Amino acid sequence: MSRFVVRFMKNVLGENGRELEICQSALEVEASNEGQATELAKRIFCKAEALCEWSLHADRIQVKAADFPS
Repeated sequence: MSRFVVRFMKNVLGENGRELEICQSALEVEASNEGQATELAKRIFCKAEALCEWSLHADRIQVKAADFPS
């Protein structure tokens, strides 16, 4: 199993009227691949936020392999 960092990103308007991207939540999960990591993170995020659909609080999901120094 590999470890992945999954971030739930949201676009918002900043004070200057420009669009900013913020991280609503970041989770570290263990999964076989990015697809499984995404699905697991969606379930965790929805449970934590009491949501039925992750996209109610985020616009996109970013998945990256967790980097561990040797």
